[in-house]
Amino acid sequence: MDVKNTEFIKSAVTPDQYPVSDLPEVAFAGRSNVGKSSLINTLVNRKSLVRTSRTPGRTRLINFFSVNGQFVLADLPGYGFASVPLAVRREWGPMIESYLGRRANLRGVVLILDVRRIPSQEDRLMLQWLRTYDVPTLVVINKCDKVSKNERTRQSAAIARTLELPAEEFVYFSALTRDGKDQLWERLEMLLFD
Repeated sequence: MDVKNTEFIKSAVTPDQYPVSDLPEVAFAGRSNVGKSSLINTLVNRKSLVRTSRTPGRTRLINFFSVNGQFVLADLPGYGFASVPLAVRREWGPMIESYLGRRANLRGVVLILDVRRIPSQEDRLMLQWLRTYDVPTLVVINKCDKVSKNERTRQSAAIARTLELPAEEFVYFSALTRDGKDQLWERLEMLLFD
C-alpha cells in the first residue's frame, strides 16, 4: 500500500459519536505499551500521526483516521495495566465492546502482542470478544527486534499455545527495523478490499 495521505478524523467514546462513513474500517487493539502507536505510525509512514508515550494508557478514546480517502483506521485504547484512574479503565471494556459489536463497516481488527510476553487474561478476553462478534482478526507479534530469532520461535510457540492459534497465522513486526510492514499491508488489503 502506498500511503499518500493520512488524516485524523475525530475521537469518540459512544456509537453516536463515531464518524459517519461507508468506507471499510480496520481497528488496532492491544495491551497498554505493546507498541501500538509506533506500529501504526510505521505502517502509515508518519512519525507522529498517533501519539506515542512512555506512559501506558495514553489513548483513552477511539481515534479515527482516514488513509488515502480509501479506508478508516481506528486506534482503540490500550487495555490492561495503565497509569490511569480505575474508573477510566472500567469504561474501556464497554467502550471497546460496543465498538466491536456495532460498527457496521468494521472489516477486521489487528490484535497486537509483544513477542516477549505470554498473552495476558486481557489479551485472551479481547480475542474472545473478536470471536464472539465474528470479527476477522490479524494477530501481530510486535517488537521482534527485541529478541533473537531462536527466542522469537520459542515465544511464538508459547503464544500460539496460549491463544490456541497456529503460529503460521501471525505477522511478525518491528517498528524499529520495519520488518513485517509489507506482509501486514498485504493482509490488511485482503481484509479491507476483498
